[in-house]
Amino acid sequence: MRNLVWTTAAAILLLFMAGCENGNQANDNQAAASAARAGSNTAAAAQPADFGPPQGEPIIHELKPPPYVPPPVNRDHPAKVVIDLEVRELDMEISEGVTYTFWTFGGTVPGPMMRIRQGDTVEFHLKNHPDSKMPHNIDLHAVTGPGGGASSTFTAPGRHSSFTFKALNPGLYVYHCATAPVGMHVANGMYGLILVEPPEGLPEVDREFYVMQGDFYTVGKYREKGHQPFDMQKAIEENATYVVFNGSENALIGENALQARVGERVRLYVGNGGPNLVSSFHLIGEIFDRVYLQGGTSFIENIQTTLIPAGGAAITDFRLEVPGTLVMVDHSIFRAFNKGALGMLEVQGEPDNTLFTGKEIDADYLGDKAPSQLRSTAISETTQALSKGEVTLEQKINAGKILYTGTCSVCHQNNGEGLEGVFPPLAGADFLMEDKMRAIDIVINGLSGPVTVNGVQYNSVMPPMSQLNDDEIAHILTFVMNSWGNEGEMVTVEEVRKVREETKDRRPSGAAH
Repeated sequence: MRNLVWTTAAAILLLFMAGCENGNQANDNQAAASAARAGSNTAAAAQPADFGPPQGEPIIHELKPPPYVPPPVNRDHPAKVVIDLEVRELDMEISEGVTYTFWTFGGTVPGPMMRIRQGDTVEFHLKNHPDSKMPHNIDLHAVTGPGGGASSTFTAPGRHSSFTFKALNPGLYVYHCATAPVGMHVANGMYGLILVEPPEGLPEVDREFYVMQGDFYTVGKYREKGHQPFDMQKAIEENATYVVFNGSENALIGENALQARVGERVRLYVGNGGPNLVSSFHLIGEIFDRVYLQGGTSFIENIQTTLIPAGGAAITDFRLEVPGTLVMVDHSIFRAFNKGALGMLEVQGEPDNTLFTGKEIDADYLGDKAPSQLRSTAISETTQALSKGEVTLEQKINAGKILYTGTCSVCHQNNGEGLEGVFPPLAGADFLMEDKMRAIDIVINGLSGPVTVNGVQYNSVMPPMSQLNDDEIAHILTFVMNSWGNEGEMVTVEEVRKVREETKDRRPSGAAH
């Protein structure tokens, strides 16, 4: 009997152990499957990082200004990398005819992109140009250590600081100034990106570009001409005057547009310096094949728009199938068309009508940022002439035509004929030509309700365009009143300013003034 009990117990124990072994095998299989699934959304088969001492001679890092990217590392070992970066405080153009005092790393906004390998030891040198008025430092998000290097690099004008760090984590990281008041230093353009490649590198592509968004806060409103100082109160209220790529409204459009060809694979390293706003980064006319989330090593596929927080980054890969102009925007869309967050990627090559049969560029859609308009120098020439008090009627008409295309042509049409029964004509319009000051009033303050033009009644809405500057309104109306058979006169900046002042009480609180 006792033997039977022991035999039964032994059998049960053996069955239990077999079950455990099978369960462990099942768990191992599940773990392997999970690992395989996880591997499907990482850049490549990960290689272990080498955190040993640097090998070979020190490498002097060649910095690249935006939108250019340093070449891939292409090393199988860690190295000592020496980076020299100088802070410059410079007056540069943020929009046509508008300058701003940028505080920069390396003389550009964003600062130059850096590219190193996981496991590298970086000897970092920060210099502050003698002409600077402020002390500065640098916080690199790729640094593991208090302050990201900020406390080690506090540098007065004309001085130099340095520190060393080891790159422990792969990814695309932001760097920025962290001198108090931190927000002001970042808002003035002090940020950039540093890429830490994994040991195996990133998948090969044909072209790489460096794009970084930032929000700027000026005393004057959007596109108000002249030198514009920083407005601390607007920055605290997060009320950005400009939201732009690479430090300027014109940094990535016209002659500065990115260039590529059909069939190429393109990678964008995209950062957001902030200081305040989250970017809804979108490329009109393309779908991102891969987006490396937050600039890390895991990616998701087939993405239309990706969020990039202030102080964050993303890597986007895509293949170009058709020619034309692709438009990058912050899809918080007023930022694109009314604050400057718009860039272009011009794709050359043969069309494929099986994929797309539309226009390669839509001038009405892009308005004054369409390539045909950007090639014109009319606005800049008119701005210069205005500043000298020598502007001519022809110059104002030419500038007004470009501004009209971007502001008015969708409703009133390029030929000024309007849309029958919806939007009244401007060509040969008696209502328009009867009273110049009334026309200015309507542009600034809008008009709703019935209006009779050339004997025909229209009942629609003209929204107020008070966000336009005085010179822009003067140019547009000068163009309209001297086109399509209209025989008018020049509308002056002083006349627009007078109407704006006299009607300010009619505009609601918070409206553009």
